[in-house]
Amino acid sequence: MHTTNGHVPTETLHTPASVSPIVVEAQGLYKMYFGKMTVPVLHDINLQIRAGTLVAIVGQSGSGKSTLLHILGALDVPTAGRVLIHGVDIATLHEDQLARLRNEEIGFVFQFHHLLDELTCLENALLPITIRQGVETEKQRTRVIQLLQRAGLGSHLHKRPDEMSGGQNQRCAIVRALANLPKLVLADEPTGNLDSRSGAEVFTMMRELQRESGVACIIITHDNRLAQAADRILLLEDGMLREVVGMMPA
Repeated sequence: MHTTNGHVPTETLHTPASVSPIVVEAQGLYKMYFGKMTVPVLHDINLQIRAGTLVAIVGQSGSGKSTLLHILGALDVPTAGRVLIHGVDIATLHEDQLARLRNEEIGFVFQFHHLLDELTCLENALLPITIRQGVETEKQRTRVIQLLQRAGLGSHLHKRPDEMSGGQNQRCAIVRALANLPKLVLADEPTGNLDSRSGAEVFTMMRELQRESGVACIIITHDNRLAQAADRILLLEDGMLREVVGMMPA
């Protein structure tokens, strides 16, 4: 395994995605935390992710991977630099516009599923739609049910999270992230709370749905086997992002 020098290339490693539109772009991102000491986290991050591409970000714990993901998802702000989603600088958006962007354009998947205990599997999956418009249409409901069936949850639609396994809950969380037909999915260790078999099954399902929908996806993972299945692997090290070429070390 080795990494390229300098900035991350703007093109992906696969030709089909290289002609796709850029969904999210980072330009000169820096992030520092200020206190008794100034702690640098991100250093001059430049990145473009195109539609239909799945990118894995790897690196040691504490290297700033989650911070970067939160900045790209408009959950945090950089110390310097900017993030563009579909060419729009998100720093220029008002808070209500940012909230709408996060709900309509971005799907989030975290290590813990964060499903609502009082809602059924189907209700949890529909939540981004009901937040957006109050009541889902029949077409939207049918689509989400079909996604849940694809995820192996067809017989669990009316079960609550405590009636399902961890892997089943995470599958539901992934469908929830895709419910609003987002252009970008950000996944922070989505299989990190699962055993290796369940994690592999969940990732395979996520990868299939990502390919079919054409959504851009950024996944943080410590699992090199999952990273190797991505279109691109980026290594965050010493605050800098580099492209990985070749196999990741075991």
